[in-house]
Amino acid sequence: MVDTARLERVLGDPGLARLVERLLRRLELDRPLSGILTLEDASPIERSAVARLLGRRPGRGTSLSIPLDTLEQMLCRAGLAPDLRAALESLAGSVQGRAERSAAQALRRERALSAASDGLEPEYGPWLAEIARDGTLTRLLNRDEDDLLRQAAAVLALLPADTLPLPVLAERATGDTKALSRGSLAGLVLRALAGRFSVPVPATRTQRRELWEASGVILDDLASQVLVLGLPGSGGLLGGWLTQAALAWVPFRVTLHQLATMPVSVGPQDIYVCENPSVLRAAVAAPSPRAALICTEGVPSAACHRLLQAMPGRAIHWRGDFDWTGLRTTAMARQRYGAVPWRMAACDYEAALKQGESEPLRGAAAPSPWDETLAPLMAEAGRAVMEERLIPSLLADLA
Repeated sequence: MVDTARLERVLGDPGLARLVERLLRRLELDRPLSGILTLEDASPIERSAVARLLGRRPGRGTSLSIPLDTLEQMLCRAGLAPDLRAALESLAGSVQGRAERSAAQALRRERALSAASDGLEPEYGPWLAEIARDGTLTRLLNRDEDDLLRQAAAVLALLPADTLPLPVLAERATGDTKALSRGSLAGLVLRALAGRFSVPVPATRTQRRELWEASGVILDDLASQVLVLGLPGSGGLLGGWLTQAALAWVPFRVTLHQLATMPVSVGPQDIYVCENPSVLRAAVAAPSPRAALICTEGVPSAACHRLLQAMPGRAIHWRGDFDWTGLRTTAMARQRYGAVPWRMAACDYEAALKQGESEPLRGAAAPSPWDETLAPLMAEAGRAVMEERLIPSLLADLA
């Protein structure tokens, strides 16, 4: 039994505060509460308090030596506590030792990672491994935010979406419409998406919006745009604008808001899709007429997807850079739109690679199901080749 009231009067003396603190620290470090504990530079108040506690006269000098076995025996004889640890925990609450804390932390880590990985697509495995390795998970646990990892996994499980507003996504995954508008959760999700698309973690509002859009999540239907050239349309005002721009052979930007509020259908049977605006700019300067061209300007935006949905039955020829993101977006286009890879074969990569001006291949590898030899060839070379290297061939195809 612990006589808490009397114990607080005895060990709660202000002059014993440093002694109690040192004893609690021993418990935290899994050190025994035995032997001699020395307090250096003890004040007169501390010397008097220790002397009263042990029933002896205050010693001289500034160093205090407290025999812990004697202290424990004194507490037991006085009926204050069965041992020194029980006395300390009666004052400060249960104290976890280092080994116990480490075991508890390891169990929390395991549970958090298990809850997050349950049902998560394998392509997010590197993201989980990285945040477990770089201290992110430790910081979440230290802030008692273990559940954020599970919530991030719940958001990712709903992606890719189809022009889903961010608040709706947040509410479906977490029950809070603002959960992805602030704090750590959005950062965790965007970091996972950046890894999925092999792009840098976004640092600006524009980069964050573009990454959300790449997964079909809408922050601003006016900011979501797609760049087109030579793409006539029909069906109201937007169809007229597209047709006029196509006849004048000038690039035209279409917003998601326009596509949502002014339904349109496009005319050409064959549609070509490129990734880099430099390809479209080269097509503008070349003699027209040429085939209709859509430029994704990187990972396709929600507006791009909405436009492609307006052209069922069209033959879509798709290409991107020879990097892992380019392989992923091409594979997505094949699955989602039945697109045909456009100069995205291993022979095209080899020809482009020989022209030089490549750069290191970064990010997680991706397969090339339309050409089983392409992805291994890229991995072996370790070089990414932007589609600008193929502009002469691409323009010839567009003609």
